[in-house]
Amino acid sequence: MFDLLQVATRHPHAVAALHRLWLYITVGATGIFTEEVTPILAGLAAHERYLRLSPAILWIAGGTWVADLGLYYVGRWRGKWARTRWPAIRTWMLRTFKLVRRHPWRTSIAVRWAYGLRLTLPMACGAARMPLPVYLIGSAISCITWSFVYTMLGWGFGRTTLIVVGHVRRYENYLVAIVVITVAIGLWVLHRRHVEDEVVEVLGAGDEPEPELSHKGDA
Repeated sequence: MFDLLQVATRHPHAVAALHRLWLYITVGATGIFTEEVTPILAGLAAHERYLRLSPAILWIAGGTWVADLGLYYVGRWRGKWARTRWPAIRTWMLRTFKLVRRHPWRTSIAVRWAYGLRLTLPMACGAARMPLPVYLIGSAISCITWSFVYTMLGWGFGRTTLIVVGHVRRYENYLVAIVVITVAIGLWVLHRRHVEDEVVEVLGAGDEPEPELSHKGDA
């Protein structure tokens, strides 16, 4: 068996297939950490024929979906431990808790699009005891659409560069650096704007404001 594996790996097509499989596993596993950088670079790699476009989209969607299911599990069965372990997320979990109860489908579909809440929103879905089928379907839609949009954005970026410059491979290292720097700056700007508050307002659109408690002594 070992000898057969050795012979197979020496074949040039087998080596290429294993290399491509490793790239798929990498983009699937890193999407939850590097966020938009991963699908954009995967789209660029697909344009350069290092990856195939459709499998890249599916691997990224699948990897982030599994990670979001893990966060749902943490919120549902280990919510108190998570709030104690990471006090910084406690406030946002409490803020999104009511949103999850009021809008289960809206919040489950938003788990990958809600910048600033990509960790706390899935955990809030679990802590709020959102039905698992609702979360499975909603988060799957979220991950697939998010992966599709940003992977196609990376593919289109490579296509545009090919049209303008004429040769992409010669400048591929520069393209990767440009993509990483651009996305990093965009995420930094969003963080500085405290976009989490805006995301919460969008998710809660249509909700009536809660009445203020009356103070004793008011007429």
